[in-house]
Amino acid sequence: MLELETGTPYTENDHTQAGNPRRPVKTLSSLVCGQEYIAQQDLRTVYHAITGEAIYQVSSYGIDMQTVVNYAKTQGSLIATWSFHQRAHALKQVAQYLLERKEAYYELAKATGCTRKDAWVDIEGGIGTLFAYSSLVRRELSDETVLIEDNWIPLSKQGTFGAKHLLTPKTGVAVHINAFNFPVWGMLEKIAPALLAGVPCIVKPATEGAELTHAVVQAIYASGFLPEGTLQLICGQTYDLLEQLGPQDIVTFTGSATTGQKLRAHPHLNRYSIPFSMEADSVNSAILTEGASEETIELFVREVYREMTSKAGQKCTAIRRAFVPAFLLDTVQQKLLARLEKVVVGDPEHENVTMGALASLKQKYDVAEKVELLSQEAKIIFGGHNDQNFQFHSDSPEKGVFYPPTLLCCSNPVTARYVHEIEAFGPVVTLMPYQNQTELTELVARGEGSLVASIVRNTEQNIESLIAKIAPWHGRIHILDTENAKESTGHGSPLPHLVHGGPGRAGGGEELGGLRAVKYYMQRTAIQGSPDVMTQIGHSWTAGSRVFEDRVHPFKKSFDELQIGERLLTARRTVTEADIVNFACLSGDHFYAHMDKIAAADSLFGERVAHGYFVVSAAAGLFVEAAPGPVIANYGMDNLRFVEPVKIGDTIQVELTCKQKTPKPQREPEQKPHGVVVWDIKVKNQRNELVATYDILTLVERAA
Repeated sequence: MLELETGTPYTENDHTQAGNPRRPVKTLSSLVCGQEYIAQQDLRTVYHAITGEAIYQVSSYGIDMQTVVNYAKTQGSLIATWSFHQRAHALKQVAQYLLERKEAYYELAKATGCTRKDAWVDIEGGIGTLFAYSSLVRRELSDETVLIEDNWIPLSKQGTFGAKHLLTPKTGVAVHINAFNFPVWGMLEKIAPALLAGVPCIVKPATEGAELTHAVVQAIYASGFLPEGTLQLICGQTYDLLEQLGPQDIVTFTGSATTGQKLRAHPHLNRYSIPFSMEADSVNSAILTEGASEETIELFVREVYREMTSKAGQKCTAIRRAFVPAFLLDTVQQKLLARLEKVVVGDPEHENVTMGALASLKQKYDVAEKVELLSQEAKIIFGGHNDQNFQFHSDSPEKGVFYPPTLLCCSNPVTARYVHEIEAFGPVVTLMPYQNQTELTELVARGEGSLVASIVRNTEQNIESLIAKIAPWHGRIHILDTENAKESTGHGSPLPHLVHGGPGRAGGGEELGGLRAVKYYMQRTAIQGSPDVMTQIGHSWTAGSRVFEDRVHPFKKSFDELQIGERLLTARRTVTEADIVNFACLSGDHFYAHMDKIAAADSLFGERVAHGYFVVSAAAGLFVEAAPGPVIANYGMDNLRFVEPVKIGDTIQVELTCKQKTPKPQREPEQKPHGVVVWDIKVKNQRNELVATYDILTLVERAA
């Protein structure tokens, strides 16, 4: 155990370096069961990372956790009755509401030691995640309360019995236990997919930074865009919260691997097989490839430097091990030192400061202890807690939780252990040389699973074999070169569209990842039955289910008048040699299978065949209603397959069936209300054989 300057062993509640006696401060409330709850016992004090001043206390002592869980499942369950688009629209409104109030969050973030640039990642990055998920769901999912995941899976010869997979919102609650380093983004990136899936959330933030999380949740409440009970906040300890959960509930955790493993082994979670998703800190790598050019070396150094100093290295994705070819070790080391010597650590309110403080005194001592262990195998070549020459730029530097950027070098990583297993959760990186790719991949794997690795390569260099070796050990691989450097989002930036997680020590969980995250909070059920029942359940026409026809052409009907299963059987058209020749001249497609009688005779088809796109065009000519009507435009085409060739003399006919309807929100008041209609298209020949199948999407006017 490290000791304070006074020689007194450090304890969690100590903050003697601030020089401030304990005094009464505000107690942060929990926001549960539709009201504020302020505890009176078991209080823990949180201090300003720059000034050392006590700023608030937290405790959840006395909260009836069973009541909190029941409140989410009763009051908060209303969100499950909303459609995907309603949930997504509400999330977008929440994001807009928070964005308008962002300056207040930046002000609170100062207490956590962040520079404004660091806080931007947390605050606007978190709000941006809400926008991204809202857009994704409105674009990719239909306006329903449940999700049909796949197409009809036939299970019988005549097609009267088959299956689909149905995803429904779980009837429980999602409990999110978050880390201290991202009080806003850490919460928003978890609640976004859960709420979009229709599952209410209980958020338990880390004590440091909880004030910022609290302010954002209060704003979400004030916005009024989410149903009561869909979001609750517990500031303090979880106490017996996990014991109140059941088979329909979900727990997600972000934080240290040690704490995560303890929670994962909770007997109550095991008893009810409650899903537990863990995203733990890991010993992430950056790799400089062999034969790196001067430009590539500069990119590598820049990326390592940025990950060391961004958020003072307090990111689960930050680089901890930097692997370089042995012959480039000195070069890289000198370039990194040149950058680190220019770092100005201190109070972000000072104009020249480029790196802020750690989140807490506890964090500072934890980093120092870890660096001491690492220094048993690696030499500290810059920084470290014993660096007497490093100056902190603050009015009262002794009161702030400052730690210098620290660079170590492990000359023999093959025999080392700590450098591959221990993460100092701060501005700490260890340089390591490697002799060849085989040794490199073995060293990377010694991390036993990481969230992300960066490979910095020469633009034309082939890294296929390297990727194949290290990909199983990582949730994400970031490849950087001069071609993408200007637009790269960087090593340490998880994105809503991509999986954020990793195997082994990284926790084995998967957050984000686009729609994967939404589906995580839903129950997947295989539904077996007839095509009719599938259409009924999914509100989407299933091939083989009942159809009906009307004397009125479906393209003459508005969005509201159209019904799922409404079908048009068109007139017929016989394909001639002139059709094929004319289409070839019009399109410029003179492929031999269409135009060369001798070559076509030796082909798979045995004779000339019509262009596939001619078949699609001719089909459109058969089913389109030419006169003006409610159909505004063709919106796209999906799932096109050419099943059988169409030869000269074949006669084609089209079955057009209304498959699915999705209303679209009006972007502008003057825009005509409309929706997207998906039509199932089946083109058949004179033998009733399917020759082409696809979906077309049309924009169709609807009532205001």
